[in-house]
Amino acid sequence: MGAQSSVAVSCAEASRACYHCGLPVPPGADFQLSVQGCEQSFCCPGCQAVASAIIDGGLSGFYRYRTQLNERPAPAARDYSVYDSPQVQRDFVTAVDGDCNRAQLLLEGISCAACVWLIEHHLGKLDGVERVTVNANTRRCSLQWRPAQQSLSGLMAALEAIGYRPVPATDQSRQALLQRESRQALMRLGVAGIGMMQVGMVAIALYAGALQGISENWQMFLRWISLLIATPVVFYSAQPFFQGAYRVLKSAHLSMDVPVATAIGLAYGASCWATLRGSGEVYFDSVSMFTFFLLLGRYLEMHARHANGLESASLARLLPLTVCKVERGRVEHSEHIPLKALKPGHWIRVNAGETIPCDGRVQEGHGGVVEALLTGEADAIEKRTGDLVVAGSVNQEGSLLVEVTAVGGETRLSTIERLVEQAQAEKPRQVAIADRLAGYFVGIVLLITLVVALLWWHWAAEKALWVSLSVLVVTCPCALSLATPAALTAALTHLRRLGLLVTRGHVIEGLEKVTRVIFDKTGTLTLGQPRVEDVVLCGDLERDYCVAVAAALEAGSSHPIAEAFAEFRGRVYAADLHSETSAGVEGRVGNERFRLGTTAYAMALCRQQTAPIVCDRRNGIEGAAPAPGQWLLLANSRGPQAWIQLRDRLRPEASAAVRALIGRGIDVELLSGDHSSNVKAVAAALGIEDYHSGVSPAQKLAHIRRRQAQGDIVLMVGDGINDIPVLGGADISVAMGAATDLAQSRADSILLHGDLRVLAQALQFSRRTRRVIRQNLSWALLYNGVALPLAAAGWVPPYAAAIGMSLSSLVVVVNALRLGKKAQDPVASKR
Repeated sequence: MGAQSSVAVSCAEASRACYHCGLPVPPGADFQLSVQGCEQSFCCPGCQAVASAIIDGGLSGFYRYRTQLNERPAPAARDYSVYDSPQVQRDFVTAVDGDCNRAQLLLEGISCAACVWLIEHHLGKLDGVERVTVNANTRRCSLQWRPAQQSLSGLMAALEAIGYRPVPATDQSRQALLQRESRQALMRLGVAGIGMMQVGMVAIALYAGALQGISENWQMFLRWISLLIATPVVFYSAQPFFQGAYRVLKSAHLSMDVPVATAIGLAYGASCWATLRGSGEVYFDSVSMFTFFLLLGRYLEMHARHANGLESASLARLLPLTVCKVERGRVEHSEHIPLKALKPGHWIRVNAGETIPCDGRVQEGHGGVVEALLTGEADAIEKRTGDLVVAGSVNQEGSLLVEVTAVGGETRLSTIERLVEQAQAEKPRQVAIADRLAGYFVGIVLLITLVVALLWWHWAAEKALWVSLSVLVVTCPCALSLATPAALTAALTHLRRLGLLVTRGHVIEGLEKVTRVIFDKTGTLTLGQPRVEDVVLCGDLERDYCVAVAAALEAGSSHPIAEAFAEFRGRVYAADLHSETSAGVEGRVGNERFRLGTTAYAMALCRQQTAPIVCDRRNGIEGAAPAPGQWLLLANSRGPQAWIQLRDRLRPEASAAVRALIGRGIDVELLSGDHSSNVKAVAAALGIEDYHSGVSPAQKLAHIRRRQAQGDIVLMVGDGINDIPVLGGADISVAMGAATDLAQSRADSILLHGDLRVLAQALQFSRRTRRVIRQNLSWALLYNGVALPLAAAGWVPPYAAAIGMSLSSLVVVVNALRLGKKAQDPVASKR
């Protein structure tokens, strides 16, 4: 195809015809673009945009060497501008740090890891796009962008332009996508199956005729029948292979679709040529057969993937469609309204056996509520007036009157689903390596196929084509690409069922390497529900007034300590509140300033520089050991006024969790900002020998850094705002289910039900996951290592190559699904 056959439009012709498609340029149209130094005209923005994309991609030579004019691009299949509406975005777009938004999309047309590469690199080059991650297993795309620089509709149109139709990742769209994907796969599989059987019958007649003698006319007739039957198999059933190969080749990349499409195209083309010439071999039966087996393998893999994904799919589909709304103050009046009409502040009634549709607070009634769908905890939790309930939990007994506090995307259920989506979109290092290996492997396979074809052409030319086809198909690295993501997806689902919600992609990989687990104390090893145990006066104020002042100072805090004073609030009020992390709180009550917290922090407010002797009364009788519990000092400008003792209870499972970790050879450490005597008592009760008290957030982070410098892989477990720096600095972090929202957002995983024994299980399970990944990778490499020489030697016919490749992919998927089996759970069995 030389330059003399080019149909590029010259500069002189630019004013008469569109440079891209050759159609007349409408009068007054002003669509211009500089191409190879000439200003060219275009008939429409579509032709101009396509030409711009070709030139920007460094492919301007395309116009010099093309042999015919291009077709005018069809208008966009869909108008995505509706998705720029904030009301529409509410269901699948969330705000993130700064001025960025994150959209969760489902993509049609993804067939392999190379599709993921193409999407991520194509979108990553667009203005305003901060981050793009795509999960090939779930077909989910997490897109983070700056709305001020780029519209969401523009990004969605850019996805469709490269062959991947985006839809919002809502539960309804997910179900529709799965149904459509399954239906299309079955249709293609059915056409291939029928074609395979019909061509197979004709092939038997041809083979029998070759042995027993057949007239040339009948042979030609049967060949043309085979061509007619095989054509829809190639152009309809095998279409996904050609589409996938075209997309990745257009982006100068390689995927497993390339060798498959090459094999099908070569076999079909050679057979058509032989049919037209009336001589040579035809491979219509082989083409139909390995297309069928390739599609069968993909369908079985898709079915397994769907079955695994359904368990981790949105739990929102379990919510009721309608709710029983009652009038506040007139609970005898009720009406059923759609769930979408429910708003915060409404009161609803939830009867026994019904699913709670929202987050709320119980106003009347009591009953047992099961939160297994969210936390993995199978036992019912007693709920009474004032207790919180969450969407997705089930009221097992009694009738509850609930005031709605959050609905829809604001519920804890939706928050958990968003974190799950984030975890699934993360691409661990193992997956990225496997994707790169698969790309290199395809390139090597194509080179090997070329060498094999040349050798067979010189040795036995009549076998060169089908041997080459077998090599192309049998070595397709589908299993290699599926080995890691399939196992990680099953592992994420299983850990969530246990109650550990993984929100970052590196957790599964990193858990196996953990050598040290560091716990915070309050709200982690303890329940985080301290109560006022004792008050020792050391000033001139009365006991009740001191406790009331302390409650007023803590009124604006979210720290668990603040809850200890909840029952004493409302007697006095504090203004100008200020808190200092790991030190205390300060505020003004009346005309006096007070501080509540550590000795150093509270005494800094006093006029006198040293504490009076009476402060030592916190120790009880002189010379005795400090009473167990946490002591806070209340002081004003006149001096210390009272020691307030708080007592917190250990989590019932904390001791067993620590023993399990130590039993696995993991170093366990306690790192707390609380008073030394309290930390020591907790450490002694749990058998933790390494503990540190009175540690500030900065000191915690420095301690973590020292441990990491010594070679430890640190898992940090915490729950408060003061744990945020150390959660971010640890190799892997776990926030408790009752932790602050900020702490949960910075953690790599969340322990939903607070059962610390799950940590030891997670460490064990990560090793099991790693073993499965190694098994999958070993199997994929072993299969390709054995199959390649067999195919190159001519011992594997094309249809057997297709069966072998499909089975290899299915083996790794089924092996990965073993991780999700519900084996007897020692934690669950003790609940």
